Amino acid sequence: MIRFEQVSKRYPDGTTAVDDLSFEVAEGELVTLVGPSGCGKTTTMMMVNRLVEPTSGRVLVDGRDVAGVDPVALRRKIGYVIQQVGLFPHRTVLDNTATVPALLGWKKAAARARAAELLELVGLDPAVHGPRYPAQLSGGQRQRVGVARALAADPPVLLMDEPFGAVDPVVRERLQKEFLALQATVRKTVLLVTHDIEEAVRMGDRMAVYGQGRIEQFDAPATVLASPATPYVADFVGGDRALKRLAVTPVTAHDLDPLPDSPAETPATRARTDGAPASVPVPPSVALGSPLKDALALLLQDDSGRLTVTDGDGRPLGTLTPAGVHRALRRTTA
Repeated sequence: MIRFEQVSKRYPDGTTAVDDLSFEVAEGELVTLVGPSGCGKTTTMMMVNRLVEPTSGRVLVDGRDVAGVDPVALRRKIGYVIQQVGLFPHRTVLDNTATVPALLGWKKAAARARAAELLELVGLDPAVHGPRYPAQLSGGQRQRVGVARALAADPPVLLMDEPFGAVDPVVRERLQKEFLALQATVRKTVLLVTHDIEEAVRMGDRMAVYGQGRIEQFDAPATVLASPATPYVADFVGGDRALKRLAVTPVTAHDLDPLPDSPAETPATRARTDGAPASVPVPPSVALGSPLKDALALLLQDDSGRLTVTDGDGRPLGTLTPAGVHRALRRTTA
Protein backbone atom coordinates (compact mmCIF):
# COMPACT_ATOMS: atom_id res chain seq x y z
CA MET A 1 0.00 0.00 0.00
CA ILE A 2 2.89 2.39 0.84
CA ARG A 3 6.27 1.97 -0.81
CA PHE A 4 9.47 4.00 -0.52
CA GLU A 5 11.97 3.54 -3.35
CA GLN A 6 15.45 4.92 -2.65
CA VAL A 7 14.01 8.08 -1.11
CA SER A 8 16.28 10.84 0.17
CA LYS A 9 15.61 14.29 1.56
CA ARG A 10 18.42 16.86 1.58
CA TYR A 11 18.07 20.51 2.52
CA PRO A 12 19.96 23.46 0.95
CA ASP A 13 22.21 23.80 4.01
CA GLY A 14 23.52 20.28 3.38
CA THR A 15 21.47 18.51 6.06
CA THR A 16 20.36 15.01 5.04
CA ALA A 17 17.13 14.19 6.86
CA VAL A 18 16.49 10.86 5.09
CA ASP A 19 19.09 8.93 3.13
CA ASP A 20 18.27 6.31 0.47
CA LEU A 21 15.22 4.90 2.21
CA SER A 22 13.49 1.81 0.79
CA PHE A 23 10.73 -0.12 2.53
CA GLU A 24 7.12 -1.21 2.05
CA VAL A 25 4.02 -1.22 4.25
CA ALA A 26 1.42 -3.83 3.37
CA GLU A 27 -2.29 -3.09 3.16
CA GLY A 28 -3.88 -3.19 6.61
CA GLU A 29 -0.50 -3.20 8.38
CA LEU A 30 0.44 -0.91 11.27
CA VAL A 31 4.12 0.04 11.09
CA THR A 32 5.78 2.11 13.80
CA LEU A 33 8.70 4.41 13.01
CA VAL A 34 10.80 4.79 16.15
CA GLY A 35 13.99 6.61 16.91
CA PRO A 36 15.47 9.65 18.68
CA SER A 37 14.51 13.22 17.85
CA GLY A 38 15.89 14.44 14.53
CA CYS A 39 16.46 10.98 13.04
CA GLY A 40 14.12 11.49 10.06
CA LYS A 41 11.05 9.50 11.06
CA THR A 42 8.58 12.42 10.90
CA THR A 43 10.14 13.59 7.62
CA THR A 44 9.55 10.08 6.27
CA MET A 45 5.90 10.13 7.22
CA MET A 46 5.30 13.65 5.87
CA MET A 47 6.60 12.64 2.45
CA VAL A 48 3.64 10.26 2.13
CA ASN A 49 1.12 13.14 2.04
CA ARG A 50 3.55 15.60 0.42
CA LEU A 51 3.91 17.93 3.37
CA VAL A 52 7.59 17.33 2.61
CA GLU A 53 8.83 16.66 -0.94
CA PRO A 54 11.67 14.15 -1.44
CA THR A 55 14.89 15.26 -3.07
CA SER A 56 15.20 11.95 -4.89
CA GLY A 57 13.44 8.62 -5.13
CA ARG A 58 9.73 7.82 -5.20
CA VAL A 59 6.94 7.42 -2.65
CA LEU A 60 4.01 5.33 -3.88
CA VAL A 61 0.58 4.89 -2.32
CA ASP A 62 -1.52 2.06 -3.74
CA GLY A 63 0.93 1.77 -6.64
CA ARG A 64 0.77 5.46 -7.62
CA ASP A 65 3.64 7.93 -7.29
CA VAL A 66 2.35 10.65 -4.97
CA ALA A 67 4.44 13.24 -6.85
CA GLY A 68 1.88 13.04 -9.66
CA VAL A 69 -1.14 13.56 -7.39
CA ASP A 70 -2.53 16.98 -6.47
CA PRO A 71 -1.40 17.51 -2.84
CA VAL A 72 -4.78 18.75 -1.62
CA ALA A 73 -6.64 15.82 -3.18
CA LEU A 74 -3.99 13.45 -1.82
CA ARG A 75 -4.30 14.75 1.74
CA ARG A 76 -8.08 14.44 1.71
CA LYS A 77 -7.64 10.71 1.08
CA ILE A 78 -5.07 10.18 3.82
CA GLY A 79 -6.00 10.41 7.50
CA TYR A 80 -3.61 12.47 9.61
CA VAL A 81 -3.41 12.49 13.41
CA ILE A 82 -0.88 14.66 15.27
CA GLN A 83 0.10 15.03 18.91
CA GLN A 84 -1.50 18.47 19.26
CA VAL A 85 -4.70 17.09 17.65
CA GLY A 86 -5.34 20.34 15.74
CA LEU A 87 -9.09 20.62 16.27
CA PHE A 88 -10.81 23.84 15.24
CA PRO A 89 -11.61 25.58 18.56
CA HIS A 90 -14.62 27.47 17.18
CA ARG A 91 -16.36 24.36 15.79
CA THR A 92 -18.23 21.70 17.71
CA VAL A 93 -16.86 18.20 18.09
CA LEU A 94 -19.40 16.89 15.58
CA ASP A 95 -18.48 19.53 12.99
CA ASN A 96 -14.76 18.97 13.59
CA THR A 97 -15.22 15.28 12.92
CA ALA A 98 -17.24 15.99 9.75
CA THR A 99 -14.55 18.31 8.32
CA VAL A 100 -13.12 16.09 5.58
CA PRO A 101 -16.43 14.63 4.33
CA ALA A 102 -17.72 18.21 4.07
CA LEU A 103 -14.63 19.22 2.06
CA LEU A 104 -15.22 16.25 -0.23
CA GLY A 105 -18.70 17.53 -1.03
CA TRP A 106 -20.81 15.28 1.15
CA LYS A 107 -24.24 16.62 2.04
CA LYS A 108 -24.31 18.10 5.52
CA ALA A 109 -26.66 15.46 6.92
CA ALA A 110 -24.53 12.62 5.55
CA ALA A 111 -21.29 14.17 6.85
CA ARG A 112 -22.78 14.64 10.31
CA ALA A 113 -24.19 11.11 10.35
CA ARG A 114 -20.75 9.74 9.49
CA ALA A 115 -19.21 11.93 12.19
CA ALA A 116 -21.66 10.63 14.79
CA GLU A 117 -20.89 7.05 13.76
CA LEU A 118 -17.14 7.61 14.15
CA LEU A 119 -17.49 9.35 17.51
CA GLU A 120 -19.38 6.35 18.78
CA LEU A 121 -16.72 4.04 17.35
CA VAL A 122 -13.98 5.80 19.34
CA GLY A 123 -16.03 5.67 22.53
CA LEU A 124 -17.62 9.13 22.62
CA ASP A 125 -21.38 9.51 22.81
CA PRO A 126 -22.27 11.84 19.91
CA ALA A 127 -25.35 13.08 21.74
CA VAL A 128 -23.23 14.11 24.74
CA HIS A 129 -19.92 15.12 23.16
CA GLY A 130 -21.00 16.14 19.65
CA PRO A 131 -22.36 19.59 20.63
CA ARG A 132 -19.36 20.42 22.81
CA TYR A 133 -16.31 22.44 21.80
CA PRO A 134 -12.73 21.14 22.04
CA ALA A 135 -11.97 23.27 25.10
CA GLN A 136 -14.71 21.41 26.97
CA LEU A 137 -13.00 18.03 26.46
CA SER A 138 -10.17 16.30 28.30
CA GLY A 139 -6.88 15.66 26.51
CA GLY A 140 -7.77 12.02 25.94
CA GLN A 141 -11.18 12.93 24.56
CA ARG A 142 -9.65 15.44 22.15
CA GLN A 143 -7.24 12.76 20.96
CA ARG A 144 -10.17 10.43 20.25
CA VAL A 145 -11.87 13.17 18.26
CA GLY A 146 -8.67 13.59 16.27
CA VAL A 147 -8.69 9.89 15.41
CA ALA A 148 -12.38 10.00 14.50
CA ARG A 149 -11.82 13.01 12.24
CA ALA A 150 -8.93 11.24 10.49
CA LEU A 151 -11.16 8.23 9.81
CA ALA A 152 -14.29 10.15 8.80
CA ALA A 153 -13.84 9.89 5.02
CA ASP A 154 -12.76 6.23 5.32
CA PRO A 155 -9.20 6.78 4.05
CA PRO A 156 -7.14 3.68 3.20
CA VAL A 157 -4.01 5.20 4.78
CA LEU A 158 -3.61 6.75 8.24
CA LEU A 159 -0.57 8.76 9.32
CA MET A 160 -0.07 9.28 13.06
CA ASP A 161 2.65 11.56 14.45
CA GLU A 162 3.19 11.02 18.19
CA PRO A 163 -0.60 10.66 18.49
CA PHE A 164 -0.69 9.77 22.19
CA GLY A 165 2.21 11.86 23.44
CA ALA A 166 0.20 14.76 24.86
CA VAL A 167 -1.67 12.80 27.54
CA ASP A 168 -0.64 11.28 30.86
CA PRO A 169 0.76 7.70 30.94
CA VAL A 170 -2.44 6.07 32.22
CA VAL A 171 -4.62 7.67 29.54
CA ARG A 172 -1.94 7.01 26.96
CA GLU A 173 -1.93 3.26 27.59
CA ARG A 174 -5.72 3.16 27.50
CA LEU A 175 -5.81 5.08 24.20
CA GLN A 176 -3.22 2.72 22.73
CA LYS A 177 -5.32 -0.31 23.64
CA GLU A 178 -8.46 1.34 22.30
CA PHE A 179 -6.77 2.22 19.03
CA LEU A 180 -5.47 -1.33 18.57
CA ALA A 181 -9.02 -2.63 19.13
CA LEU A 182 -10.27 -0.07 16.60
CA GLN A 183 -7.56 -1.05 14.10
CA ALA A 184 -8.63 -4.68 14.39
CA THR A 185 -12.01 -3.52 13.09
CA VAL A 186 -11.12 -0.93 10.45
CA ARG A 187 -7.75 -2.42 9.24
CA LYS A 188 -6.21 0.78 7.90
CA THR A 189 -2.67 0.96 6.58
CA VAL A 190 -0.96 2.95 9.33
CA LEU A 191 2.38 4.69 9.75
CA LEU A 192 2.83 5.71 13.40
CA VAL A 193 5.77 7.88 14.45
CA THR A 194 6.98 7.63 18.04
CA HIS A 195 10.16 8.12 20.07
CA ASP A 196 8.91 5.64 22.70
CA ILE A 197 10.29 2.13 22.15
CA GLU A 198 7.60 0.57 24.34
CA GLU A 199 4.85 2.22 22.28
CA ALA A 200 6.53 1.06 19.07
CA VAL A 201 6.69 -2.50 20.37
CA ARG A 202 3.14 -2.51 21.70
CA MET A 203 1.51 -0.93 18.65
CA GLY A 204 3.39 -2.17 15.59
CA ASP A 205 2.84 -5.22 13.42
CA ARG A 206 6.36 -4.28 12.32
CA MET A 207 8.68 -1.55 13.49
CA ALA A 208 11.39 0.49 11.78
CA VAL A 209 14.22 1.49 14.11
CA TYR A 210 15.88 4.67 12.83
CA GLY A 211 19.48 5.71 13.15
CA GLN A 212 20.40 9.06 11.60
CA GLY A 213 18.27 9.26 8.45
CA ARG A 214 18.40 5.51 7.89
CA ILE A 215 16.47 2.47 9.04
CA GLU A 216 18.78 0.23 11.06
CA GLN A 217 16.27 -2.62 11.37
CA PHE A 218 12.78 -3.25 10.00
CA ASP A 219 11.03 -6.30 11.40
CA ALA A 220 8.39 -7.61 13.77
CA PRO A 221 8.82 -6.18 17.29
CA ALA A 222 9.51 -9.61 18.78
CA THR A 223 12.30 -10.18 16.25
CA VAL A 224 13.86 -6.76 16.85
CA LEU A 225 13.86 -7.37 20.60
CA ALA A 226 15.13 -10.95 20.36
CA SER A 227 17.73 -10.37 17.62
CA PRO A 228 18.86 -6.74 17.26
CA ALA A 229 20.52 -6.33 13.86
CA THR A 230 23.24 -3.92 15.03
CA PRO A 231 24.84 -2.74 18.27
CA TYR A 232 22.98 0.55 17.75
CA VAL A 233 19.60 -1.24 17.71
CA ALA A 234 20.56 -3.31 20.76
CA ASP A 235 21.47 -0.14 22.65
CA PHE A 236 18.33 1.70 21.51
CA VAL A 237 15.84 -1.03 22.49
CA GLY A 238 17.60 -1.34 25.85
CA GLY A 239 19.19 -3.97 28.03
CA ASP A 240 15.73 -4.91 29.33
CA ARG A 241 14.58 -6.00 25.86
CA ALA A 242 13.75 -9.48 27.22
CA LEU A 243 11.20 -7.84 29.50
CA LYS A 244 9.84 -5.77 26.61
CA ARG A 245 9.29 -9.03 24.69
CA LEU A 246 6.68 -9.97 27.28
CA ALA A 247 4.34 -7.40 25.69
CA VAL A 248 4.54 -8.99 22.23
CA THR A 249 4.71 -12.68 23.16
CA PRO A 250 1.32 -14.38 23.53
CA VAL A 251 0.46 -17.19 25.90
CA THR A 252 0.22 -20.38 23.81
CA ALA A 253 -0.82 -23.94 24.58
CA HIS A 254 2.87 -24.97 24.42
CA ASP A 255 3.57 -22.87 27.52
CA LEU A 256 1.00 -24.54 29.78
CA ASP A 257 1.22 -27.16 32.50
CA PRO A 258 -1.71 -29.56 33.04
CA LEU A 259 -4.57 -28.54 35.26
CA PRO A 260 -4.24 -29.78 38.86
CA ASP A 261 -5.52 -33.33 39.41
CA SER A 262 -6.85 -32.60 42.89
CA PRO A 263 -10.44 -31.34 42.75
CA ALA A 264 -9.80 -29.59 46.06
CA GLU A 265 -7.53 -27.10 44.31
CA THR A 266 -9.93 -25.92 41.65
CA PRO A 267 -13.28 -25.04 43.31
CA ALA A 268 -13.72 -21.84 45.23
CA THR A 269 -14.38 -23.76 48.43
CA ARG A 270 -13.28 -27.01 50.08
CA ALA A 271 -14.72 -28.81 53.11
CA ARG A 272 -13.16 -28.12 56.47
CA THR A 273 -12.66 -31.00 58.92
CA ASP A 274 -15.90 -30.04 60.67
CA GLY A 275 -17.84 -30.30 57.41
CA ALA A 276 -18.37 -26.58 56.91
CA PRO A 277 -17.17 -24.98 53.68
CA ALA A 278 -13.92 -23.03 53.88
CA SER A 279 -12.83 -20.43 51.40
CA VAL A 280 -10.01 -21.45 49.06
CA PRO A 281 -8.47 -18.76 46.86
CA VAL A 282 -9.15 -19.30 43.17
CA PRO A 283 -6.05 -18.78 41.01
CA PRO A 284 -6.41 -15.81 38.64
CA SER A 285 -6.95 -16.57 34.97
CA VAL A 286 -6.02 -15.21 31.55
CA ALA A 287 -7.23 -16.10 28.07
CA LEU A 288 -5.07 -18.04 25.65
CA GLY A 289 -3.29 -15.54 23.40
CA SER A 290 -3.00 -12.84 26.08
CA PRO A 291 0.38 -11.07 26.25
CA LEU A 292 2.84 -12.65 28.65
CA LYS A 293 3.24 -9.21 30.22
CA ASP A 294 -0.37 -9.31 31.45
CA ALA A 295 0.02 -12.90 32.62
CA LEU A 296 3.21 -12.18 34.55
CA ALA A 297 1.63 -9.15 36.22
CA LEU A 298 -1.13 -11.39 37.56
CA LEU A 299 1.35 -14.07 38.61
CA LEU A 300 3.34 -11.56 40.65
CA GLN A 301 0.19 -10.41 42.48
CA ASP A 302 -0.94 -13.91 43.48
CA ASP A 303 0.53 -16.33 46.02
CA SER A 304 -0.49 -19.49 44.17
CA GLY A 305 2.36 -19.27 41.66
CA ARG A 306 0.16 -20.23 38.73
CA LEU A 307 -2.56 -18.89 36.45
CA THR A 308 -5.44 -20.73 34.90
CA VAL A 309 -5.46 -20.25 31.13
CA THR A 310 -8.83 -20.41 29.42
CA ASP A 311 -10.14 -20.67 25.88
CA GLY A 312 -12.48 -18.18 24.23
CA ASP A 313 -15.46 -19.64 26.07
CA GLY A 314 -13.81 -19.47 29.49
CA ARG A 315 -13.03 -23.18 29.73
CA PRO A 316 -9.77 -23.99 31.57
CA LEU A 317 -7.04 -25.36 29.30
CA GLY A 318 -4.08 -25.57 31.66
CA THR A 319 -1.97 -23.51 34.01
CA LEU A 320 0.83 -21.03 33.43
CA THR A 321 3.70 -20.81 35.91
CA PRO A 322 6.83 -18.62 36.02
CA ALA A 323 8.67 -21.54 34.43
CA GLY A 324 6.13 -21.46 31.59
CA VAL A 325 6.78 -17.75 31.07
CA HIS A 326 10.50 -18.50 30.82
CA ARG A 327 9.87 -21.34 28.34
CA ALA A 328 7.79 -19.01 26.18
CA LEU A 329 10.53 -16.37 26.04
CA ARG A 330 13.16 -18.96 25.21
CA ARG A 331 10.91 -20.37 22.49
CA THR A 332 10.48 -16.99 20.84
CA THR A 333 14.22 -16.35 21.00
CA ALA A 334 14.91 -19.67 19.33
